[in-house]
Amino acid sequence: MSAPTLLNLDPALPAVERRLELHPDRALPADERQRAVAREIYEQTAQLPLICMHGHVEADVFAANEPFADPAQLLVVPDHYVTRMMVSQGIAPESLGVPRIDGGPVETDSRAIWRTFCQNWKLFRGTPSRYWMEHELAEVFGVDLMPSAETADAIYDQIAARIAEPDFRPRQLLDRFSIELISTTDPATSDLRHHTQLAKQGLGERIIPTFRPDAVFHLDRQGWRAEVAKLAEVSAVDTSTYSGFLDGLRERRRAFVAAGGLATDHGHLSADTTPMAESAAAELYSRALGGPVSPAEAQAFAAHMLFVTAGMACDDGLVMQIHPGVLRDHHKGVFERHGQDKGFDIPVATEFTRSLQPLLERYGHDPRFRAILFTVDETLYSRELAPLAGAYPSLRLGAPWWFLDSPEGMRRFRESATETAGFYNTSGFVDDTRAFASIPARHDLSRRIDAGFLARLVLEHRLSQDEAVETAVDLAYNLPKTAYSRRSA
Repeated sequence: MSAPTLLNLDPALPAVERRLELHPDRALPADERQRAVAREIYEQTAQLPLICMHGHVEADVFAANEPFADPAQLLVVPDHYVTRMMVSQGIAPESLGVPRIDGGPVETDSRAIWRTFCQNWKLFRGTPSRYWMEHELAEVFGVDLMPSAETADAIYDQIAARIAEPDFRPRQLLDRFSIELISTTDPATSDLRHHTQLAKQGLGERIIPTFRPDAVFHLDRQGWRAEVAKLAEVSAVDTSTYSGFLDGLRERRRAFVAAGGLATDHGHLSADTTPMAESAAAELYSRALGGPVSPAEAQAFAAHMLFVTAGMACDDGLVMQIHPGVLRDHHKGVFERHGQDKGFDIPVATEFTRSLQPLLERYGHDPRFRAILFTVDETLYSRELAPLAGAYPSLRLGAPWWFLDSPEGMRRFRESATETAGFYNTSGFVDDTRAFASIPARHDLSRRIDAGFLARLVLEHRLSQDEAVETAVDLAYNLPKTAYSRRSA
């Protein structure tokens, strides 16, 4: 039996003496024969460049290229996977430095935030956050101490010294992490000035924007009218009418394409794509500008806009990413104090087959159209998503996303989807994170899990080892490039 991932865990040892050591076979299969084959497959993908086509690192981070503030602001505060686990144990977001919208008091001592994290290290046992953080600490920062109350300050000092080095700035880490291409996610109202700056610095083809219009598609979303007004300002198009609104969206899409964008991103509650009559959409839009509309009307308009977006995608070639099924901001108090994306977005049951039928009837066989489907409802993999992706040439099935980007979630995805969709109707891995330093760890975990799955097929004599290696390379590198390539408009 191989050694455990983390060694020297004798409880009798003082915490300061427990060492963080990454086992080379971590996350590979437990069976020795399968693990040996998986190791050989993984070795062929471990050093491949990263293609990061769905992420949330802000463009201004790269444009400014300033040193990261400190370990807590880099590794804890922006990572809602990390903060939500501690909040679930009764630790207030304020004590973790999560900013308040009203400017109210929060912990500003980053060393204190880091100590809280290290004191609660055991909470992350068995979670993907534990895997990612171990990888970051050991591989990126050279830390060999186990996080604990006793080691918190020593680890903090080591990371702080490392991120102060010139080669640990954001743009330099692109090379260190072997990131070939990374996409930011930007609202439709973004003026893309940071991407313009990056293009002037020669990074316009390496750091690209993704068009996310959710804020202007949902009529009942807080601040919708202000977002529409901002769309008019940035597009220089009058959005006081529905036709002007559509023209404003088209103009911004053209700007995103010009800045190198390859995709759009849609985080709706439902996958519904039922179109409205143009006159009905125009009337509803006009009424929403003047006052509130019902939740049902807002949902109908959002569904209509997904259908309309598919038509726009045929015109400009941007790939649609659709990831429904998350009830955003489940706790209103947390949302009102801290804003969006603070760990309180909770999955709900989702349906795709009937919801996507209007869109697929119109565009499912159009060679100009491509959509990538994601879900956090894994019951849909074998029942709906794999059959859809295995039938429509316009569809690809996205990697396990959020809550499911875990070792067991990734394994279940391959087991549920591959028999129907195959490997080549999937999109490759997406890291979907603001936690920049965790990106290599997330891709590494995906490559290890895929190697383990492929190794089983080899041992069952369902694939040759050469085929398994070729497939692993495609999943890690070639498929994301193919899936996200701009369609021929």
